[in-house]
Amino acid sequence: MASGNDSSVTEFVLLGLTQQPELQLPLFFLFLGIYVMAVVGNLGLIVLIVLNPHLHTPMYYFLFNLSFVDLCYSCVIIPRMLISFVKANIISYAECMTQLFFFSFFVIDECYILTCMAYDRYVAICKPLLYKVTMSPQICLVLTACAYVMGFLGATAHVVCMMRLIFCDNNIINHYMCDIPPLLQLSCTSTYVNELVVFIVVGTNVTVPSLTLFVSYSQILCSILHIRSSRARSKAFSTCSSHMITVCLFFGSAAFTYFKPFPAESLAEDKVSTVFYTIVGPMMNPFIYSLRNKDVHTALSKTLKRNILY
Repeated sequence: MASGNDSSVTEFVLLGLTQQPELQLPLFFLFLGIYVMAVVGNLGLIVLIVLNPHLHTPMYYFLFNLSFVDLCYSCVIIPRMLISFVKANIISYAECMTQLFFFSFFVIDECYILTCMAYDRYVAICKPLLYKVTMSPQICLVLTACAYVMGFLGATAHVVCMMRLIFCDNNIINHYMCDIPPLLQLSCTSTYVNELVVFIVVGTNVTVPSLTLFVSYSQILCSILHIRSSRARSKAFSTCSSHMITVCLFFGSAAFTYFKPFPAESLAEDKVSTVFYTIVGPMMNPFIYSLRNKDVHTALSKTLKRNILY
């Protein structure tokens, strides 16, 4: 049978993270725990921001969107990965392309939401008198809409180019999800256009945010060093350090995966690097942003007391 793109392959087999039998069960429970923590952490942060009016600020508006994106692409990736640890993980061609679309969509969204968060901190620290005007609800909405539009355009470009390829015989994907590099390895037609699109889309969606982040944090650092109060300086560093940890983890692992050719021997390394920004990052982000955040602690305390009393 042929699929819609004239491919003889109608389904794929996802090999998963490892083929060592003794590691399957321990890794299943490890990643199940990570998945539960990611869902509870991000969903909890979303609910906390919605229920507490004093968190209805630009900083927490972007954090709300970050948690939403992390929650969504955890649900897109991890359940399929867990199947690979217990049985043969067979995914249809249509499901594979759907997973690739939403994975690309949410990953690109995260790039720009992290950038918006850096810009918000830049305005708050470097232009405090203009903060309410510069980061008005309308501007925050426009910035978020642009992030989702870029995600949609990038994901569409990847999937459309992938659907033009023909997959002849081999349908075994050496990965735990339908990602671009392992799919290109299976094609029996030229992947030059796909690799060019990856270079352009990933280059744009990593380079532009990275430059914005670099400029923003250069200005932030200069402003912080000029703050005379050690307490205020420490507070500013604390706010920005959480964001920088997330940025380094996300952009570093993503760049390692996509800013290089796609030889078969590198796929094992790619699987490990993608774990950091597809699985570990979404689990860690809500804790990174909340553990040292007094506003979140106060909101959590008030919410728990309100629920206990009523």
